[in-house]
Amino acid sequence: MAGVEVTNLSISFPLYHGDARSLKKTVKSKLGGRSSPGRFARDERNRVMVQALTDVTFALQPGERLGLVGRNGAGKTTLLRALGGIYEPVEGRVRVSGRIGTLLDTSLGMDSELTGRENIRLRGLFFGLSDAAIREIEADVEAFADLGAFMDLPLKTYSSGMSLRLAFGLATAILPEVLVMDEWFMAGDAAFMQRAASRIAGLVEGAEILVISSHLPSIIEKWCTRVIWMDQGRVRMDGTPQDVLPAYLHAAN
Repeated sequence: MAGVEVTNLSISFPLYHGDARSLKKTVKSKLGGRSSPGRFARDERNRVMVQALTDVTFALQPGERLGLVGRNGAGKTTLLRALGGIYEPVEGRVRVSGRIGTLLDTSLGMDSELTGRENIRLRGLFFGLSDAAIREIEADVEAFADLGAFMDLPLKTYSSGMSLRLAFGLATAILPEVLVMDEWFMAGDAAFMQRAASRIAGLVEGAEILVISSHLPSIIEKWCTRVIWMDQGRVRMDGTPQDVLPAYLHAAN
């Protein structure tokens, strides 16, 4: 059974240019007073650290559709990447049960030296699919991406539009139990997105659990049963869209 459990999750990144002249005053002011926790600290090696997430805790069960809202830099994308296994916790734990699918970055998991067909096969093997299942996915992606002879050429020869079609087709060809999705993945020219809309809808409807980050209230209202408002790397509010969205939008205005 699918499930997501995030317990006291904290993630921080070193700011290697934290002592550069352009940042020196900002970092000093953030580290200077105890009254404001800020998002900067120093580790045991005296490096300036940016606290991306702090003490985030929540759990999701099958049927839940979670929307993440918050200003830019609130920690939404970091949280999505932690759920997808891209970032490791500094403190706390992330546990995801079931097959996870991530729609975060079109280039994520793609090898530019391999052909489109080889990338498809590699993804199928990663998910433990049979040869027959991989062939079905290959046919589906080939028909959607419409790359012709480029399917058998390395990705480094593709245009950005061709790479997007292949990556999108592959990412939406394997139905996950837990779908983690960034709204910007849906960005693209109108013709492409109209063609891709049914694939996204099918993926969202088929997943047992959805986690999506979005700045658009309409997407949250349409797809989500629960909303977490992220602020300065922390959970500020967790509840239904009817409760959280008005509070978030009022604060954002």
